[in-house]
Amino acid sequence: MNENISILFYLKRAKVNAQGLVPIFQRITINGKRIDNSTGKFIDPSKWHTEMSKMRGASEEARSINGHLEHLKSKIYDAEKNLIKTDIPINSETLKNKLLGIKERRRTLIPIFQDHNNKIKELVGKEYAPGTLERYNTSLKHTKDFLEWKYKISDIEIDKINHAFITDYEFYLRSVRNCANNTAVKYIKNFSKIIKICLANNWIDRNPFSNYKAKVREVERVYLSEKEIQNIINKDFKTDRLSLVRDIFLFSCFTGLAYIDVKNLTKSHISLGIDGEKWIFTHRQKTETASKIPILPITQMIIDKYEDHPECCNQNKLLPILSNQKMNAYLKEIAGVCEIEKELTFHIARHTFATTVTLTNGVPIESVSKMLGHKNLRTTQHYAKVLDKKVSEDMMILRDKFKEGLMVQSMI
Repeated sequence: MNENISILFYLKRAKVNAQGLVPIFQRITINGKRIDNSTGKFIDPSKWHTEMSKMRGASEEARSINGHLEHLKSKIYDAEKNLIKTDIPINSETLKNKLLGIKERRRTLIPIFQDHNNKIKELVGKEYAPGTLERYNTSLKHTKDFLEWKYKISDIEIDKINHAFITDYEFYLRSVRNCANNTAVKYIKNFSKIIKICLANNWIDRNPFSNYKAKVREVERVYLSEKEIQNIINKDFKTDRLSLVRDIFLFSCFTGLAYIDVKNLTKSHISLGIDGEKWIFTHRQKTETASKIPILPITQMIIDKYEDHPECCNQNKLLPILSNQKMNAYLKEIAGVCEIEKELTFHIARHTFATTVTLTNGVPIESVSKMLGHKNLRTTQHYAKVLDKKVSEDMMILRDKFKEGLMVQSMI
């Protein structure tokens, strides 16, 4: 018998019948999880031997009941042996199904993964962003491709997924798919969510990720310098298309809002703040955290410029923003015209707000974190690296203090 299985017979005294007899119940415990079933037998509670888990004495009744209990115990052992023989993992669900004669359903990975993605699809716009669905769909595709590459199969039983499977999958992402470290780690993290679903439903007993560790490497965040921002502001674009993209990009540079949060803004998101000035009050779609941002003069100029734009009036938008794909395509064009040798994307505006606009100008990182809508300061530190200029200014103040102090004079 598997050492993780224990069998106990006990009286369920709360269910005494009209004749004063109490039912005998059977309890099977597997890895801490219980299965309780009635044995169908009733006895006088005074005749029950609690320590021995059987009826006292050698009467015909005692022999009959104890024989029945031994038969039930034998059925459990036989079911266990059968599961081992057929290479089915032994847990509360599989053993119970075997005892009840229910044919074991061998769950496989791909339907579970697809069901997860289908549920996310139904909640896009409510709990998830479209990008989240896209990432999980891509992750599912990579998983299918890996199964074909490694095992020449289209699906796999979930109880066959082990530590070797995870490490081989990671190797596939890094080598065959040529994913960078952080990209590979993110795909593995997506896959781990599916494993967590299996664990939560008791479809598998062991977590194949228990001895797996992968670390996201810190990436140097790209942001614009003050000079590069000024070049974009001063540039006279010949087309309304580029002027619009420039304005909305600058709006993000001076508010720190991500693309989807700018897109969701309406005039109702603007209200007077604690200082009596106009602020933007919104919630980040990604984390649902509050983001409260004072409106700077350049931000207000952009809002005023598009106040009467047909799209803003007809669709209750604060700004007539294009799709993220088009914004990024046109930003590359803007970078070329403004001679900016960086791969300009809309998200760089958020980095720029955290560094060049706020931190470099002495705004405390705690305030920056609050405006960015981050849940903790560590997240902000990834965006807002302390620049050499700020370090130089801070140390200059310290240097002047030491020059004036007695410490330096006494050492001369």
